[in-house]
Amino acid sequence: MANITAAVIANRNKKHFLGVPAPLGYVAGVGRGATGFTTRSDIGPARDANDVSDDRHAPPASKRKKKDEEEEEDEDLNDSNYDEFSGYSGSLFSKDPYDKDDEEADAIYDSIDKRMDEKRKEYRDRRLREDLERYRQERPKIQQQFSDLKRSLATVTAEEWSNIPEVGDSRNRKQRNPRAEKFTPLPDSVLVHNLGGETTSAINPSSGLASMVPGVATPGMLTPTGDLDLRKIGQARNTLMNVKLSQVSDSVTGQTVVDPKGYLTDLQSMIPTYGGDINDIKKARLLLKSVRETNPNHPPAWIASARLEEVTGKVQIARNLIMRGCEMNPQSEDLWLEAARLQPIETAKAVIAQAARHIPTSVRIWIKAADLEMEVKAKRRVYRKALEHIPNSVRLWKAAVELENPDDARILLSRAVECCNTSVELWLALARLETYDNARKVLNKARENIPTDRQIWTTAAKLEEANNNIHMVEKIIDRSLTSLAANGVEINREHWFQEAIEAEKSGAVRCCQAIIKAVIGIGVEEEDRKQTWMDDAEYCAKENAFECARAVYAHALQIFPSKKSIWLRAAYFEKNHGARESLEALLQKAVAHCPKSEVLWLMGAKSKWLAGDVPAARGILSLAFKANPNSEDIWLAAVKLESENSEYERARRLLAKARGSAPTPRVMMKSARLEWALDRLSDALRLLDEAVEVFPEFSKLWMMKGQIEYQQKRIAEASQTYNQGIKKCPSSVPLWLLSANLEENRGALTKSRSILERGRLRNPKTPKLWLEAIRVELRAGLKEIAGTMMARALQECPNSGELWAEAIFMESKPSRKTKSVDALKRCEHDPHVLLAVSKLFWSEHKFSKCRDWFNRTVKIDPDLGDAWTYFYKFELLHGSEIQQKEVLERCIAAEPKHGEVWCTVSKNIKNWCFKTPDVLKAAIKELAIPI
Repeated sequence: MANITAAVIANRNKKHFLGVPAPLGYVAGVGRGATGFTTRSDIGPARDANDVSDDRHAPPASKRKKKDEEEEEDEDLNDSNYDEFSGYSGSLFSKDPYDKDDEEADAIYDSIDKRMDEKRKEYRDRRLREDLERYRQERPKIQQQFSDLKRSLATVTAEEWSNIPEVGDSRNRKQRNPRAEKFTPLPDSVLVHNLGGETTSAINPSSGLASMVPGVATPGMLTPTGDLDLRKIGQARNTLMNVKLSQVSDSVTGQTVVDPKGYLTDLQSMIPTYGGDINDIKKARLLLKSVRETNPNHPPAWIASARLEEVTGKVQIARNLIMRGCEMNPQSEDLWLEAARLQPIETAKAVIAQAARHIPTSVRIWIKAADLEMEVKAKRRVYRKALEHIPNSVRLWKAAVELENPDDARILLSRAVECCNTSVELWLALARLETYDNARKVLNKARENIPTDRQIWTTAAKLEEANNNIHMVEKIIDRSLTSLAANGVEINREHWFQEAIEAEKSGAVRCCQAIIKAVIGIGVEEEDRKQTWMDDAEYCAKENAFECARAVYAHALQIFPSKKSIWLRAAYFEKNHGARESLEALLQKAVAHCPKSEVLWLMGAKSKWLAGDVPAARGILSLAFKANPNSEDIWLAAVKLESENSEYERARRLLAKARGSAPTPRVMMKSARLEWALDRLSDALRLLDEAVEVFPEFSKLWMMKGQIEYQQKRIAEASQTYNQGIKKCPSSVPLWLLSANLEENRGALTKSRSILERGRLRNPKTPKLWLEAIRVELRAGLKEIAGTMMARALQECPNSGELWAEAIFMESKPSRKTKSVDALKRCEHDPHVLLAVSKLFWSEHKFSKCRDWFNRTVKIDPDLGDAWTYFYKFELLHGSEIQQKEVLERCIAAEPKHGEVWCTVSKNIKNWCFKTPDVLKAAIKELAIPI
């Protein structure tokens, strides 16, 4: 009955529409405005395909039509309908073929469009700038709007700055300023007790302070009557603190259990050193455990497990694991060594001893056992016991020998070579410790046991050389090559050269020479001999094996005695790496074989002259005259020798003879220069007049003539001389420069510009002419014109380092660094740009960088005298005495000849006797410190 009643109640509460299909056109939620919609990301539509459509929210027909047209247009403009030539719409004449005439017409139209566009470009750019400026005036930037306020910030004091609140800071000024003095008001009850200067030590229970003290009455609790004593409260607090401290004390000794110094250290030791994820450690631990259980005889699994525990800070677990691994795998070297590493020293000794019992033939185990011993005596005992088990280990013998004194080492080595008769190192070590006779016997035995090793032969040769048996050295080396070839050993030329270099480094010069002589021709074709041998000599020189290089040159000169190039290279090698005596001896042989080589004669004469032996230098030059009767270089070398030694009359006579026998332009120029230097200007002009008649195309004659006339204040004649020289030698840039400078000094600035302009027309893309024209404008104070000319010059000569160097210092200080970067991009390895960058760092007081860039400059071009001059002046101002001396010596060795300031000093006729140090010190005075 109860079940029937429940069913009736359920049917009564059931909704009538449940289980009934939805009426036609019904959309869920449409009554409250929630209609379904479709997006691209939906999988399907919101309505069922069989539902009746609801048009209540559909757009009007006109809008639907417009939307359909747009969709059709989008379909037409699809990428699949795009053609690169015709575009989206297609060609109107697609039915006609596209021939060459059409292509030519299109090209003409394109060129016309491009030209018209270029004509309108300037107008468009100007219009764009005007619009931008107008826009900025109407709507200025926030930065521009507050510029006047920013300027007024300069008057704000530090105190006012500190009082400015941060964004969102609502505190008052005193809270923002922590340095401000703070006042905390006291309660009235306290003030009442202290009125009239009275003092009290108790608190009135009725006051507000009583509730703040422990044990004092609080509202709702019983309170004792009378005043509270503050001193007693303080004493109670101290008593409570003593009780707490006594709780952490040792009851037996009374000492505190807490270690205040080691407390933080102990905490640090509890922190694991591994910083990885704990889950990764657990996974690795489970994985390694599985490996160990699956294959307990796999030593790497035990080692990896122990190292994992060691990394996570559980060293004891790691030790236990590795020892279990050793029990499972007693024959594993790696396991025992890892166990010894993890254990403390004393325990490690026991572990290694156990390992040695299990693996008595392991070299690594015995070496580890010796390393664990601290005393040398104990180490020897370990090694000797190891050699009883492993007598054929070269490594153990070497380690044992290193611990012995020479006598005991010799005894040990004699036993070692019996046990390890194929070890070259042991044989050679024994030979070094033996006497000469015994060493020969040892090396003979070594050759019998090891007939294929070259080191034994070279050691025998070194031994003979050390005992002054020089005649045996070459025989042993020759015999070694024969013996090795007979035993099937390939003679590797490179290896033998390396052996020769090692022999030279050990002091065996004759041995290295014998090796070079024996192997230099092996594997070299006859036509390649000269080049190969020169390469060998350069390689030996780079390795600082100078004796080997000399041996190569000696052999090459023996084969090619008439080759001037080999003699020259050998002479330059001796000049750079040898002594003066060896150079002079080589040059004597050279001129005997190559008497027509003027350079060799001159090198010999210069060497004698630099050594102070002037008569010997004259003798060499006289012999050179006989071999080369009309040689211009020898004539001029003889003149220079006499003039440098103040023998001016002899020099004049030599020049007169030279003009008679070999009247060359250089001889005429040197003759006039000598007369000019001796202040015989009329004789010099007479010689120059004769010379320009005979050699009108030699520009230096015209230059000297014009300079002498200018020195005599004959400005018009000097100008005429320069003009005639320019007509005869239009490609001579120095003539154009001298003529322009003359006109500028006369005040004819326009004429100077004209000359430089004509020079640039006759000599296009000449940086020196552009540079002088720019400097003319700068000296005249016309900086804008100079900047315009610099821009034109860099367009014509974009890779000129001289122009870029000048352009850097024409800029204002903030812009110089940017300009230097552009210069380095264009001329990365140009010495003038590097010198300008060095000066730029100098002006910025970056002395370390400045020194580095000076070094780069003189390394790239050691012939640039200006770089040495600036470098030396920099060291004089900011360097030490050692650095100054080093720069001076390097400059003297380089003997620079070029540079604007350098040539100004060296070419001055008053300084014609100056040597390199004199020119350097005089040029320093002409320089200004970069600013």
